[in-house]
Amino acid sequence: MNVRENFETITKEIVETCKKVGRNAEEVNLVAVTKYVSDARVEEAIEAGITDFAENRPQNYVERKSKYSDKIWHLIGSLQTRKVRDVINEVDYFHALDRDSLAKEIEKRAEKEIKCFVQVNISGEESKHGLTSEEAIDFIKSLEQYSKIKVVGLMTMAPFVDDEVVLRNCFRKLRQLRDEVKGLNLPYAPCGYLSMGMSNDYKIAIEEGATHIRVG
Repeated sequence: MNVRENFETITKEIVETCKKVGRNAEEVNLVAVTKYVSDARVEEAIEAGITDFAENRPQNYVERKSKYSDKIWHLIGSLQTRKVRDVINEVDYFHALDRDSLAKEIEKRAEKEIKCFVQVNISGEESKHGLTSEEAIDFIKSLEQYSKIKVVGLMTMAPFVDDEVVLRNCFRKLRQLRDEVKGLNLPYAPCGYLSMGMSNDYKIAIEEGATHIRVG
C-alpha cells in the first residue's frame, strides 16, 4: 500500500469512527510521524494531502521543518533541557511538556508563544515520560508565570497492548483530566486538544475524544 492509499484508508476510518460516536471528523487531525522515513516518502505524503507532520528528535525536526516549512510540524519526543535552544523557535506544536525545568528553559529561549501539550503518563508505566494524573493540574496552574507557554491540550501514550478495555480506560482518563483543566478557564491553558492514539489504537482514541492522532 502506498502513502496515498494508506492516507485514504485512514481518512475513511476516521470518518467512520467519528460517525459511530457522533463526532465531526474535522475535529480529528492526522499527524504523520516521519522519524523513520525518507524525504521521498514525506513528499509522497504531502502530495497525498497530509498537512501535519511530526518528528521526535530536535535535529531531525529542524532539518525536516527547514525543507518543508509550509507544513505544520509537531515535536513529539521528550526534549532535553539543553536541546531547547536548538529547536524551540521552529516548533509549531510541542507534545511533551512534562516538567518545570523544561518550561523555564522554553520561557528563556522562545521568541514567540509556544503551543504545548502537557504530557501525562496515564498508564503509570516506568518506561514512559510524563506527569502523573495527580500532578498534572498543579503543574498546569504553575505555568501561569510563563508568558511564552500556551497549554493547548494534553498528550499521553497508551500501553502497547491489544486489550481494548485497558486502552479505552487510558484515553478516557486523559479526556476527563482535559475536561477538568478546561473547567478551570485559565487564559494561558485553554486545553481544547487531546493528543492520543497511534497506528495501533487510534480508532479507540478517536472514540474517546482524540483531536490529534500520531500515525507512522
